[in-house]
Amino acid sequence: MRIDKFLKVSRIIKRRTVANEACDSSHVQVNGRTVKASYDVKEGDVIEITFGEKTLKIKVLDVKDVVRKNDASALYEVIC
Repeated sequence: MRIDKFLKVSRIIKRRTVANEACDSSHVQVNGRTVKASYDVKEGDVIEITFGEKTLKIKVLDVKDVVRKNDASALYEVIC
């Protein structure tokens, strides 16, 4: 699954276009490397997202195309 779609499905970022823009402006890193929106997310990847001065670091636990709102947080684990 593309990283911009994963960020939307997991409800970390509200809209896919916003996730796509975050990737294009180098605010998203996976395993220490800056990635584009087309990066293919796999289980075990560590994603860092920069929101202004705050940084969210998560580990991907599962990749699913469709998830209900209550189950979205089960796709990832917040590291710090």
